[in-house]
Amino acid sequence: MRQRRRTPAGGVQAEKQERYLRLIGQGVSNAEACRRVAINRKTGNRWRYGRAVRNSAGELVHYAPVKIAPTRPRSPRYLSEHERVVIADLLADGSTVRAIAAEMGRSPSTVSREIRRNRDGRGRYRPHYAEQAARARTRRTRDRRVAGDVELRDALTGLLGKRWSPEQVAHELRVRFAGQRRRCLCTESIYQAIYDPAVDVTRPARRSRRRRRVLGDQRRGRLTAMKMIDERPVEVEDRVQGGHWEGDLIMGPGNRSAIGTLVERRSRFVILLHLPGGVSTADNVRRAIRTAFAMLPGGLRRTLTWDQGKELALHQQITAQTGTSVFFCDAHSPWQRGSNENTNGLLRDYFPKGTDLSVFDDEELQRVAVEINDRPRKTLDWSRPADLFSELAAA
Repeated sequence: MRQRRRTPAGGVQAEKQERYLRLIGQGVSNAEACRRVAINRKTGNRWRYGRAVRNSAGELVHYAPVKIAPTRPRSPRYLSEHERVVIADLLADGSTVRAIAAEMGRSPSTVSREIRRNRDGRGRYRPHYAEQAARARTRRTRDRRVAGDVELRDALTGLLGKRWSPEQVAHELRVRFAGQRRRCLCTESIYQAIYDPAVDVTRPARRSRRRRRVLGDQRRGRLTAMKMIDERPVEVEDRVQGGHWEGDLIMGPGNRSAIGTLVERRSRFVILLHLPGGVSTADNVRRAIRTAFAMLPGGLRRTLTWDQGKELALHQQITAQTGTSVFFCDAHSPWQRGSNENTNGLLRDYFPKGTDLSVFDDEELQRVAVEINDRPRKTLDWSRPADLFSELAAA
């Protein structure tokens, strides 16, 4: 009696079935898919819908229907099935790896790695087997390094808890774990860990930035004897010289409470001004600025740039008491003190809009200022404002 031919698991027939189902998942018709795979259309229908047939030995064989999932489009940076067929054909013609790469417009290392990784059990490179092996690897799930490394996870959560951005955290990890590649994460990996529910990594909620609505000059009042920003010394613009500051207030609900902010232009060093009762009268602001500048050497209090808010109505007294020249931005031009505006946005993580700012005492303001000044800043080539300001003070 003639023995029935059997198809081994993972053999040519299984490879054809895998390719047929993939083509159907891509929307190819049954007739076209069968033509490409070189099978009979009845065979394709059995694979697709399932049925019971008798084989040559007279045995009833049941084919279960196969669930076909749509194939997700692959990025062009990865080799396609067609390119794998080209590699196999050129290898059969005796072409070298470099010749194959030049023909395909790919890197020789890409072709070499493809041939090495995707050979079958007998050492042969078969394109459809290689395609199946590559897709199986992409479906494998990998545990995040953060999940299995307690020290790395503690460092990550600690920095995120200080409201560092993922980009700042990624740079700090490279410094803190120098020489330990497994503990150096890129920015995208940190974002994925934050949003992965299976990983115990979170960060404080971010505030939404809303543009402040300007209601006209009447809201702020008009000041006298102002020196405008175009009169400011030219050395302020290039940020080479220290001691030039930008200032403003962040306001609570209904403008009934406030905190003063000062930012040094070269180092981005931040000073937060505590106002008694959170009230932003001109006298309270004058006293707070005088107290803050009294702790600085003369070379670090050269100029102060503010907007045209009436809280700086006593600007002439500030200049007389501190020796700091005060300049004012043009109306409705916050970009003229961009460092201060950026810092005020960061401070809203700590003092969200709608918060009564009078409840924060001077000790809490200093804690926040220390935390912000300890962040490495990309605009400073990853230096910390506190370190740069210390260098300016010592110069």
